[in-house]
Amino acid sequence: MASEKLFGLHATALQLRSQRMMMLASNIANAATPNYKARDIDFAKALDLAQQGASTEGAIAYRVPVQASLDGNTVEMATEQTAYAENALAYRSSLSFLSGRINTLSRALKGE
Repeated sequence: MASEKLFGLHATALQLRSQRMMMLASNIANAATPNYKARDIDFAKALDLAQQGASTEGAIAYRVPVQASLDGNTVEMATEQTAYAENALAYRSSLSFLSGRINTLSRALKGE
């Protein structure tokens, strides 16, 4: 893949972080939905699978709650919010790196 040669793992990491952000947002949105099962992506495992060219579906798992809910919902808001904030920070870091890399390549192409 050409983007991997230009941007290394950061492009793949950005895609995985985006997928994880959507999954965590879905968990938060369904916090009051009876029998909803919170899911998360094991980022390290997903990145490893992506590097091997394999599907990252194997890195998705249902979250086991610390305290069971009476309605069968496994979303724990504090856990989800913390995971979302940490993931957002990592996403921004990858995005910042990629932006810098693109700017460097652009300047090189312009001969600056």
